[in-house]
Amino acid sequence: MNPLISADSLAGELRSATDRPVLFDVTWNLAGPPGRDAYDAGHLPGAYFVDLDAELAGPPGAGGRHPLPEASVVEAALRRAGVDADTRVVVYDAVNSTAAARAWWIFRYFGLSEVRVLDGGLAGWQEAGGEVTTAVPPESKGSFVASPGHVPMLDAEGAAAVAESGVLLDARAPERFAGEVEPMDKVAGHIPGAVNAPTTANVDATGHFLPAEELRERFAGLGVSAEGETGVYCGSGVTAAHEALALEIAGVHAPVYVGSWSEWITDPSRPIATGKD
Repeated sequence: MNPLISADSLAGELRSATDRPVLFDVTWNLAGPPGRDAYDAGHLPGAYFVDLDAELAGPPGAGGRHPLPEASVVEAALRRAGVDADTRVVVYDAVNSTAAARAWWIFRYFGLSEVRVLDGGLAGWQEAGGEVTTAVPPESKGSFVASPGHVPMLDAEGAAAVAESGVLLDARAPERFAGEVEPMDKVAGHIPGAVNAPTTANVDATGHFLPAEELRERFAGLGVSAEGETGVYCGSGVTAAHEALALEIAGVHAPVYVGSWSEWITDPSRPIATGKD
């Protein structure tokens, strides 16, 4: 299944009398303001809000800043929107799909198979003439049962192994990868052997993903191939999901190191590299 859906295609599906997808607004800002405020100001008709920090991640700690949430938390978020095992879901955020990609990955990890991302997010929807509303849909009673492990995931040991024998992509900005600045975590640098691949290069100026062929060319230039071993990480496992989504569009299935850099540095015995290589 194509992991993306365009605004025009989604509008057509929402006009259908049957089998309409359930929508989730995952608007989120790392440094604020809260995503719920943006949702309350206007969202796609019928969309439910899901909180990335509270429902798509567990409490910060030894597992990093955005570790895996409990299955029961994800299950509750999906059930209140009426999601069952075979429900089709579309997730979106404000524009570039960074937070939406986290929902795409988390929902699939916990067993929901039909999840797509609205390409271009809310901004793309409005640009295409889609309406927004401040009305909040009523809670429903879905039957979805969440269980972990439906897509592959890396731990710290696995990420180190991929960096050594395959291609481990670091989705952060170049200056964070190089260890020149570190605004979020206590230690700067990157996992030795990783290759820098900022997620900002996955999308165009409007927040839409690049065409599949362009993404394939981009990742091939970084040493990625469909036959080789590829993994992704970032600061806390959010933008890593965006990288995994871009790779999926390009035809490459890559596991995410969910703990990412914020979990890697909790063990002082783990090696740290700096510089642009």
